[in-house]
Amino acid sequence: MAKALLPLKDLVQAKSRLSGLLTPSERRALAQAMVEDVLSVLAAHPRISEVTLVSDDPAAGLLASQYGICHWPESGLGCRGLNAVLAAASARLLADSDEAVLVLHGDLPLLSREEVSAVLDRQCELGGVVVGCDRDGAGTNLLAFDPTGVPAFCFGQDSCRKHVMAAREAGLNTAVVRLPGVALDVDRPRDLAALLAAAELPRTGRPVASHTLALLRGRTLNNRMNLALSSLRPAAGSVSQEHTG
Repeated sequence: MAKALLPLKDLVQAKSRLSGLLTPSERRALAQAMVEDVLSVLAAHPRISEVTLVSDDPAAGLLASQYGICHWPESGLGCRGLNAVLAAASARLLADSDEAVLVLHGDLPLLSREEVSAVLDRQCELGGVVVGCDRDGAGTNLLAFDPTGVPAFCFGQDSCRKHVMAAREAGLNTAVVRLPGVALDVDRPRDLAALLAAAELPRTGRPVASHTLALLRGRTLNNRMNLALSSLRPAAGSVSQEHTG
């Protein structure tokens, strides 16, 4: 079993790099839809015993109530900055628990139940730190670890390499996983194009990205999005499905 920890930025200021494509209200709606897709997977996963949303956003408490999860205001942790907040929240989660911890971002609409299981399996097998990288292999979208090997949090530029190096320097077994739903974080127009292309592919297993796709395919956004993204949309199958350790 594992506990999931999801930090959430202020939704009003979310996804600023999409400002040329979406209005502020649309960006907020997109950020919330993606968070709901992630929470839908985590809250229903049989191996996730507890989900904690860490955020000062006014909507965070309502989201937590909707999905039956915990909500901790970020301001109540007594620190600032993503890495410090995650360190404090992880310490609180592990204070009375021997379960693994899964830290992940809320902008992973393609995240699937099967991928969460694969990450937890890998961490259990490894007994160390599992790093889920982004499509470029540079950023970190997910970390999994247990109480015996809490990593140094290095989110920011080139965080995948930094997480791996820090874990190895601490003597922890380390693996990097590449899974399509973990890798595709939506920050830029090309990420939206990749999301829409991936959604058109046939899938097995449970549906993913239902909230996000309902928003993007709505009448208000659909035509404008298709026109704006047509030159950016990748060829079908371009989202990596590699899983390496």
